Amino acid sequence: MAVCLLFLLLVFRFFPFTSSTISSLSKGKSLSVENANHVLSSPNGIFAAGFYPVGQNAYCFAVWFNMKSYDGSLTVVWIANRDQPVNGKRSKLSLLKSGNLILTDAGQLPVWATSTSSNSSLRLQLHNSGNLVLHNFEGRSLPLWQSFDSPTHTLLPGQPLSRYIKLVSSRSKTNVSSGYYKLFFDDDNVLRLLFDGPQTSSIYWPDPWMLAEDAGRSRYNDTRIAVFDSRGYFRSSDRVEFTSFDFGIGSKRRLTLDFDGNLRLYSFDGRKKIWSVSWQAMSKPCRIHNACGPNGICSHDPASGRKCSCPPWFKIKNHTDWSSGCEAEFSLKRNNGNVVFLGLPHTDFYGYNLHILRNFTFENCKKKCLELKHCIGFQYKFMEDEVTYNCYPKWQFRNGHRSPNFVGTIYVKLPKSAGASSYNNSFNEFKLDCSSSIITEQLDRDYQEKQTTVASKDLLWIACAIGLVEAISIMVEETQQLDSMPLAVKEKQSCQSREGVGYLCKQLRRVSKPDPVNSGHRFFDTDWRFQEGSNRDSGVIGQQNFFWVL
Repeated sequence: MAVCLLFLLLVFRFFPFTSSTISSLSKGKSLSVENANHVLSSPNGIFAAGFYPVGQNAYCFAVWFNMKSYDGSLTVVWIANRDQPVNGKRSKLSLLKSGNLILTDAGQLPVWATSTSSNSSLRLQLHNSGNLVLHNFEGRSLPLWQSFDSPTHTLLPGQPLSRYIKLVSSRSKTNVSSGYYKLFFDDDNVLRLLFDGPQTSSIYWPDPWMLAEDAGRSRYNDTRIAVFDSRGYFRSSDRVEFTSFDFGIGSKRRLTLDFDGNLRLYSFDGRKKIWSVSWQAMSKPCRIHNACGPNGICSHDPASGRKCSCPPWFKIKNHTDWSSGCEAEFSLKRNNGNVVFLGLPHTDFYGYNLHILRNFTFENCKKKCLELKHCIGFQYKFMEDEVTYNCYPKWQFRNGHRSPNFVGTIYVKLPKSAGASSYNNSFNEFKLDCSSSIITEQLDRDYQEKQTTVASKDLLWIACAIGLVEAISIMVEETQQLDSMPLAVKEKQSCQSREGVGYLCKQLRRVSKPDPVNSGHRFFDTDWRFQEGSNRDSGVIGQQNFFWVL
């Protein structure tokens, strides 16, 4: 009878009867990564919030559009823990009784939290706007916390971008972690796009060679706010203003800073189930800084889009990521008598000049680069407004682009041994290795539990259940007289979770039983080892109890 009751208890514990979606989360409740039904839904059904897979056994808590694209994918608009995904087992989003909304990993360690507190009755709800809001359900006070105040890479209609808020691109199309491009209000009150890489950073929108006023911007409004509405009209305090080409009511829209550094306004085509670009900041994508990485050269074809190549005598550095750029296949010696210059017409590497030398002849420009210790080449360009040729010695080749309309030539310093005379007017084009449609990385984290605690309540339920079953079996086997006598149990547990493998646990139970022969107590130890495996199962091998947990 006891075994049957125990079985029913476990069934109700691990297989609760829940609805397909959840309207809100109240104090003391949690959303589990292991329960597919633990998803918050907006009242209009357009948005959903829950655990979103971002890799092998890696999840982020996110908000997404609930309608699928033609390929079955969902479009994420906000992520809580984009740079620290959680385990696919035992991770939870919990609204604590203290009022703090907290995301915990399998080891019960917090990876993200709102750092809020309240004694009032709170609820977490997903609004029709896509805003995830934690608010006081007893009154109409301001939200205690909302996702609109901490965007990731996307703005939704009515969501403001302000002084202390910025958009940060994703790392790549399949990697949602923080990338290198940012949209923000600068200290001069101008809305800008910035490449902020691990080694360098530079502004590329508005055009860096233009003054803010020449670009139609105003620096004298310090409110620093930008927002767009559901019709597709955008306006900011520095006088940036535009409308989408499909301006009007009805379309679902989002403004996203994409991983390639371009800011785009998208509209959803419900018939074709695709997101169409209705406006973009950079009409010339090769003007986006670091488009092809260091030493890389970007070219754009309206039919095929943007592509990258390496200069002659350079090769791609990472065949899966152009942001790493190109690397030289030669080494320059300090003896300038053994070098030559290779000219690449209609090509520019913007910025990173050692000097700007005006009204210079070509020979003087070449001589100057030979004299400068860190010069790796130079730009020689005719300036129409000045009616002179200018010389730009370079210490780095970055932001490279090539266009037939560009008037200017970049000269690359090469050793004579490179055989510059064999140059055949072609650039080295390399194709990325896209053999895998999605490149994922497995989480590399261990979860070590303390002896006095258990990493999750579910594990404790299982351990207690098996302990009770074994205790009952031993008592029945040995003697009926022991059924009513007390039993003392001491347990010692140690568990580790290994990513992609499962939980490896060891439990030592020390049981004290009455001994009617010696009028005392005798002790025995049982050693339970929770083995590794691919499925959840349980059984007995000899005298050892075991089960697998993934």
